[in-house]
Amino acid sequence: MTAQTAPIQDQIAAPDPSSASDTAAVERALMRIVIVGHVDHGKSTLVGRLLNDSGSLPEGRVESIRAMSERRGMPFEWSFVMDALKAERDQGITIDSAQIWFKSARRDYVIIDAPGHKEFLKNMITGAAAAEAAVLVIDAAEGVREQSRRHGYLLHLLGLRQIAVVVNKMDLVGFDQARYDAVVAEYSAYLSGIGVTATHFVPVAAREGGNIVDRATDTMPWYDGPTVIGALDGFTPAPVLDDRALRLPVQDVYKFDERRIIAGRIESGRLAVGDTVMVSPSNKTVRVRSIEHWGRGTQPVVAGTGRSVGITFDDQIFIERGDVISHVDQPPVLTDVFRARLFWLGRTPLAVGSSYVMKLATRQVRVTVDRIEKVIDAGSLSGADDGTVPVQVERNAVAEVVLRSRGLLALDAFNQLPNTGRFVLIEDYDTVGGGIISMDGYPDQRDAVTRKSTNITAVEHRVTPDARARRNGHTGGVLWLTGLSGAGKSTLAIELEQRLFAKGYQVFVLDGDNVRHGLNANLGFSPEDRTENIRRVGEVAALFAEAGFLVVTAFISPYRADRDRARVAAGAGFHEVHIRAGLDVCEGRDPKGLYAKARRGEIRDFTGIDAPYEAPEAPELTVDTGALGIDDAVQLVMSYIERTFAISRVL
Repeated sequence: MTAQTAPIQDQIAAPDPSSASDTAAVERALMRIVIVGHVDHGKSTLVGRLLNDSGSLPEGRVESIRAMSERRGMPFEWSFVMDALKAERDQGITIDSAQIWFKSARRDYVIIDAPGHKEFLKNMITGAAAAEAAVLVIDAAEGVREQSRRHGYLLHLLGLRQIAVVVNKMDLVGFDQARYDAVVAEYSAYLSGIGVTATHFVPVAAREGGNIVDRATDTMPWYDGPTVIGALDGFTPAPVLDDRALRLPVQDVYKFDERRIIAGRIESGRLAVGDTVMVSPSNKTVRVRSIEHWGRGTQPVVAGTGRSVGITFDDQIFIERGDVISHVDQPPVLTDVFRARLFWLGRTPLAVGSSYVMKLATRQVRVTVDRIEKVIDAGSLSGADDGTVPVQVERNAVAEVVLRSRGLLALDAFNQLPNTGRFVLIEDYDTVGGGIISMDGYPDQRDAVTRKSTNITAVEHRVTPDARARRNGHTGGVLWLTGLSGAGKSTLAIELEQRLFAKGYQVFVLDGDNVRHGLNANLGFSPEDRTENIRRVGEVAALFAEAGFLVVTAFISPYRADRDRARVAAGAGFHEVHIRAGLDVCEGRDPKGLYAKARRGEIRDFTGIDAPYEAPEAPELTVDTGALGIDDAVQLVMSYIERTFAISRVL
C-alpha cells in the first residue's frame, strides 16, 4: 500500500487499546481477507457497504463521501471508502491494494481490497499473498469473465483454499434466481477444474445492501445461505504456525560489543534459549545462547512465529543473510533443483535457459529455467493436457517449470510450510513472476552431502595407478551409462563386459537390479532413496576404478546432481555415456513390463512417467539406441574405450 492511502488507514483503524471496551476486541481473533474480482464488478462498493452496515465506519465518513461526490458532480459511491487515490476516483478502478480494519460480532478482520484490472495483477498478488481467505466478486449481469477465472486460479496458486464467491449486482438482473444459478454453475465448474471448491456462493446487491449484513428476504427470498458477513465468520483461521517446524531466515548479522547478533523474523515454529539449531545450507549446528532484548521488560527466553528477533550463539560460526535456522531434527530441504508452479508477469516470455534472480525469504540467488513442463491459460485452462512440449511462457500465463540453481538452497515444499515455500522472480530489478515450490519427484539432497564420519584418516596405497595401468594395459575408470528404463543400458553393459574381458580388460559391470539385491537392498524408490542408491554406487565404482578396473555402470540415475557427485568421486576417470532413446521407444520395448504397471498406477514415481529424468547436458559420449542396433551401439562404445583407456601393454 502506498503512502497516499494512509488517510484511510487513519480514519478506519484498529480499535484503541486505551478503551476498556475496545481492549477485548483487540484480544479477539484476527483474520485477513482479500477481496478480488474483475474490474467494475463491485468489489470496493461491496467493501464500503460492508463497513457501513456493520458499523465499522467512523462517524461522519459517509457524509464526507457524499459531499465529495456532490462536488465532483458524481452519484454517491460506496467504493470511495476504499478507493483513496485520486486516479482511482477519476478512472473508477482500484489500482493499489488497500487494507482496512473491520469487525463482526465474532472476530476482527483486515480486509485487503485488491485491484481487479489486468494491468495491476502484481498488486493483486501482493495483497492475496498476505490473506488467509478470499472473497471473489462476480457481476451477475456480466457473468464470469476471463479475469474472474484468472483471479480464481491465482488464489489457488497462492494456497488460499477458503473462497466465498459473491454474485453482485443482483438488482441489475431483477434478483433472478435462474441468473444466479447459471453464474454459480459456470464458476463452480471452472473451480472444479483446478481442484477448488468454493466455501460459499452468496447473491448480493452491494449498492442497496442486500445479503451483506442483513438478509434480503424481500428481494431474494429463494436464497437461504449465509450473508456475506456470515460467510466470513464461517471461515476457519489459519493454523497456528508455532507448532510447525522452526524456520528463521537470517536477515542480517550485527556486531555489538563482543556479540554477533543474528537478526531475522521467525516464519514458523518456536525458538528458545538453549536450543541446538542447524544453519542451512552449511549444515552447521550451534546452540542458542540468548534472545536479545532492548527497552523495558525482562529478556525473553522463547520467541514464536511472527516475532522479529536478534539471537546469539554460544559459538562463533560463519553465517550470512539468506541462511535458514531450524531445529536439527526438522531441517528444510536442501536442493539445487525443484519444481515450481508460477504466474508469469514479465513483458518478455519466460523461456528454457533463461536466468532470473529468485527471492526466497531473505535469500536472493540466480536460478535458471531448466524445463517448462506445462503452460496453462489461467482463464480457459487450455494447454493443461494437450501433450505439447511448451517452449516459452507468455505474460499472465501459469506454468509448471523446473528451476535450477548453481548451489544448494534451503527451502520447503509449499504444501509443507507456505512461508518458506513461495518465491518471486526478478529481472532488471522488476518482479516478473511468483510461484510456489513443489519437490514432487526430486530428492532432499541433505543426506547426500552430509559427512557424519569423524576422526578418520585415508590410507595411502603403495601400488600406484600408473603401476596398475601398466600391469592391466589400460587405465582404470568409470563408464557411467545413464538413460531411461528400456533404453538398453543393461543389455549394452553386459555385452561390453564380455567383449572387453575377451580383449584382456579388467572389467566389471555394476547393474541397478543386481546392486539392489545386496549393497542397496535396504533402499526403496523414493527420490531420497534413489539419490542414496547412486551415491553408494558412485563411491563403489570409484573404488573399483582406483583398483585399476574399468567399471561399467548401468543405472537410470535420473538426477543430474547425483551423477555430478559420482563424477567428483571418480575424478578424471569418470566418463558419462548417455544411452539415448525416446520415451515412446522405451515404453514400446518395456522389457520388464514396468511402464505398463506405471501407467496402471501400480508403480509410483516411475522415471519418465510421473518422475523426472534429467538428461546429461554434456556427456562424453551419446549412444542413440533408438536409431542404432545392438552391434553398432557396442562398437561405438568399444571404439571410445579403446581410444580413451587402452595403453601399450608391458608384459
